[in-house]
Amino acid sequence: MNTVIAILMIVTGASKMTSGDKTGVWLEEYAVPYMKFKKEGFDVTVSTIDGGVVPIDPASLEGAKQEWKEAMDELKNAKKLTSIDSSKYAAVYMPGGHGAMFDLAEDKLLKETLAKFADAGKIVSAVCHGPASLVGVKLKNGKYLVEGKKLTSFTNKEEDEVEKSDKMPFMLESKLVEQGASFVAKGNWADNVVVDGNLITGQNPSASASIADAIIKAVKK
Repeated sequence: MNTVIAILMIVTGASKMTSGDKTGVWLEEYAVPYMKFKKEGFDVTVSTIDGGVVPIDPASLEGAKQEWKEAMDELKNAKKLTSIDSSKYAAVYMPGGHGAMFDLAEDKLLKETLAKFADAGKIVSAVCHGPASLVGVKLKNGKYLVEGKKLTSFTNKEEDEVEKSDKMPFMLESKLVEQGASFVAKGNWADNVVVDGNLITGQNPSASASIADAIIKAVKK
């Protein structure tokens, strides 16, 4: 009997930036992979640090599609991260939205959870601002998870273009490089996915479908 593949999606629960601007998860980066995972027959769990209703970045609602209804319904009651048994999952995926910069970048339990996935050789994946969750994650060997890894995220140039650089607690690309990552950027809004072993990252919302496909391929190996 085939065991159902389980995927853990950890999304931001932050609804505001420190500037007061509204934020949340970027809907496409969450909904497109969610629907692709479900189509594959995967068991998907949606979690935030505190659980409950997940805020959606208002700007990302403009692109909402009817077929995302199931995914959006899941955002009404996310599991609290403390209730998650990470050993049950084949992969963890963090979508972006600027909110990730304000909670996923800081949470100690999340860092420990991601280190467990990485140390166990499981898939760790994130897109756009989702890689903020990788910042500060240290493995059993004492090295940063991103050290020596090829990866990508929302770039400094993209942050400048959307005029949010001065509202961020740090520049994500710069921080990942500072912790030893080999950063792979393409032009602004390019569909760019980087796979380095069990680490899979995407640059921006354009990579939402591509990163889901890369995760599906990796967990089916």
